[in-house]
Amino acid sequence: MEALIADIITREGGFSDRSEDRGGPTKYGITLATLAEWRGHPVTRADVAALTREEAALIYAERYIRRPRFDQIADAALRELVIDTGVNHGAGRAGRWLQDAVNHLTGAGLKVDGDVGPKTLAAVNAAHPRRLFARYLARRIRGYADFVQSSPDQLANLEGWNARAASFIERLA
Repeated sequence: MEALIADIITREGGFSDRSEDRGGPTKYGITLATLAEWRGHPVTRADVAALTREEAALIYAERYIRRPRFDQIADAALRELVIDTGVNHGAGRAGRWLQDAVNHLTGAGLKVDGDVGPKTLAAVNAAHPRRLFARYLARRIRGYADFVQSSPDQLANLEGWNARAASFIERLA
């Protein structure tokens, strides 16, 4: 998991405080709100700017990998894609999209609630990994269109989101 987290931190980059980013001040992909929740008290823009790679890695390991149980996805490529989606769009949404994708692929009949529990994991790990990967990535890309349609101010992020999704296709090619 260390290499996966290091890749995420590299993809997310350093400190950013763009008006187009709803998360506000962000470093290594960790937003002000996420850092405050992690530390258990309010934090400032300066606290985000001072965030270390080590603390960011701890946050990713707990909040985006272990807690949502994404580490229990057997296929490495799918696991990385789902974790990255959780980082980019929230672990709950990543879980809902995973349940939706496996339901469409296998007819598993999972409740689409974002809680990746034993039933979801069993269905995911029993599914054809490449087909589920493709269905999940397609769902993620459709999600970008949903974001932009419901919030046109998010159009500024679309190019980056698409490039990020394309990088997962390129890894499999």
